[in-house]
Amino acid sequence: QVQLVESGGGLVQAGGSLRLSCAASGRTFSSTAMGWFSQAPGKERVFIAAISWSGGSTAYADHVKDRFTISRDNAKNTVYLQMNSLKPEDTAVYYCAAGARASTKRLEYPYWGQGTQVTVSS
Repeated sequence: QVQLVESGGGLVQAGGSLRLSCAASGRTFSSTAMGWFSQAPGKERVFIAAISWSGGSTAYADHVKDRFTISRDNAKNTVYLQMNSLKPEDTAVYYCAAGARASTKRLEYPYWGQGTQVTVSS
């Protein structure tokens, strides 16, 4: 089992930045791939970014490339999502997830956090 707790969400103006954190406990974090997904009201949960257990491999959704950066600190059992140049359309609940590999597919992550709200005002 893996327990995940996100933090760092909030209200920010367009063009601003936020850094989300996801603290993990339980199963050995350093051997677990991590992902970030977002879900806007009335829409499906979509892939944002993923990182391998070592941090050596990352993947991003096209709409966040060059704006968002995923990273991890295995000593702190924490994964981060640095979000820059935020847009109103980035408004959503952001979830971190843990799985066996750094996948873009939601169904490949069996463990999920409770989510943190990000609201970007225009």
